[in-house]
Amino acid sequence: MAEYKPVMKAPGKQGDIIFGALVRLAALITLLLLGGIIVSLIIASWPSIQKFGIGFLWNKEWDAPAGEFGALVPIYGTIVTSIIALLIAVPVSFGIALFLTELAPAWLKRPLGIAIELLAAIPSIVYGMWGLFIFAPLFAEYFQQPVGNVVANIPIIGTLFSGPAFGIGILAAGVILAIMIIPYIAAVMRDVFEQTPVLLKESAYGIGCTTWEVIRRIVLPYTKNGVIGGIMLGLGRALGETMAVTFIIGNTYQLDSFSLFMPGNSITSALANEFAEAESGLHTAALMELGLILFVITFIVLSLSKLMILKLNRNEGR
Repeated sequence: MAEYKPVMKAPGKQGDIIFGALVRLAALITLLLLGGIIVSLIIASWPSIQKFGIGFLWNKEWDAPAGEFGALVPIYGTIVTSIIALLIAVPVSFGIALFLTELAPAWLKRPLGIAIELLAAIPSIVYGMWGLFIFAPLFAEYFQQPVGNVVANIPIIGTLFSGPAFGIGILAAGVILAIMIIPYIAAVMRDVFEQTPVLLKESAYGIGCTTWEVIRRIVLPYTKNGVIGGIMLGLGRALGETMAVTFIIGNTYQLDSFSLFMPGNSITSALANEFAEAESGLHTAALMELGLILFVITFIVLSLSKLMILKLNRNEGR
């Protein structure tokens, strides 16, 4: 008796078609949400745009009772605190990732990596409270006062580190932001460093390269896209952070000097402090325009990072 063999049908294309349609729908929804956010911000901020025009960007006056608003102080505070955070966090994160991937003993890698990642789980308001009540007094006594006394008479640098030691201010906010974004950048750098083929690193060590030479000539060129992505992730967190900055930056609309010790303001802290109590009308529109400006700043930063990656890839091809 002949053995029955079931007839196997060739797989159809219906599954691929459905999957492709779902993926396109997800991408379309994302773009629609992004466009909806942009349009809603423009509509809500239109009264402010009509009244102040482009001068809103460099006007430093912010007087709600008088109906006079300018975005210079929040923009300055946002950009400067983010730059300070990156200047501190990137080298520290690079050192952490280098230690975990190349130098740390096996028994220390996992617990230390977990401890660093746990820092990212701490709520931002906890960082803000710790910064205000614990960090700020120590920062004023052991950093601002000694550094101010040492560099007071140095041109340019003395201007940046002059003024009374309040503990709170733009520099303190930048340091707190750096502490907050270090876990993100370090975790990404560690993961991308570990993706480098072991054969490449062992070959470099075999011809006599030092650890730094292996990192600089093998690991970084191989993982440059991931490293830049990790830095941009940290920068995005720094630009958008609200509560920690609100606690520690001082929340004043003053730009009489460029001292980093002086209190200031940022876009996110201005929104957090004033949006709930803002009267409908020009005040609310000005706050919405601040949100639109922050959106534009973030878009510019991400675009520049993408252009940087494309340029690096182009040079590598040559």
